[in-house]
Amino acid sequence: MYAVTGVTGRVGGEVARALLATGQPVRAVVRDPRKASAWAALGCEVAIASLQDAEALKVAFSGATAAFILPPPVFDPEPGYPEITAVMAAVTEALRTAKPRRTLSLSTVGADAGKDNLLSQHTIAEAAMRQLPMPVTILRPAWFIDNAEWDAADARERGVIRSFLQPLDRGMPMVAARDVGRVAARLIQEDSTDLRVVELEGPSRVSPNDLASAFSDALSRPVRAEAVPRQAWPELFRRQGMRNATPRMRMLDGFNEGWIKFSAPESVLRGELTAAEVVREFVAR
Repeated sequence: MYAVTGVTGRVGGEVARALLATGQPVRAVVRDPRKASAWAALGCEVAIASLQDAEALKVAFSGATAAFILPPPVFDPEPGYPEITAVMAAVTEALRTAKPRRTLSLSTVGADAGKDNLLSQHTIAEAAMRQLPMPVTILRPAWFIDNAEWDAADARERGVIRSFLQPLDRGMPMVAARDVGRVAARLIQEDSTDLRVVELEGPSRVSPNDLASAFSDALSRPVRAEAVPRQAWPELFRRQGMRNATPRMRMLDGFNEGWIKFSAPESVLRGELTAAEVVREFVAR
């Protein structure tokens, strides 16, 4: 039995579907009971648990061969990242009690960066997972190509995508969420005896200009990338309702300045889906 958290999202959902496709039993861990029926219809057991509820998680993880942990994203965290600290306290307490044979935690490229930024939440999560008594796999994927879906409306209506990643012609490590889910489903089935860190990106680097080109092809209209000036970020994020935008800006700085990167680029795994394929899929939706 594989207990999978985050099944209502792209990555967690893909993990669950990939496991089901290979005949593995899956326990879908959902926070909202209203979302349980869809996974039950696919043949999953369903457990209702928030990732801050240690007691419910103990039940969700009980009897599992392995658990897939997907810490929920917090894009506007409180100073000191108390949100992820609370989540990981509950998750690790539940894992220590339920004792699955192994566990896989979704992290990110840059979780080992030495400078504070939004991804430091994953630094905290990794540190907690490293203290567990069972074998742990930490999967660090690149920037998600799927984030470009936020730009689809502007691409369609204005022929422009606005980019915080700069310069516009520099390829960045990116990967499709579906590839992340598929690789996670494979890794979680592998026997391991210790901690391992696996890094993952797509088949090739992707620049903002490449994303604009993918939109152009998918929409059959010219689309160009436009850099959002660094000095405009604080006011822009404030207007979006962010109260603590500094970690997000520092994350973007890390990608643009190159200090958010893979720790072992020579051994990074490669996904299959290209940016053009991912953009074409969500434009079609």
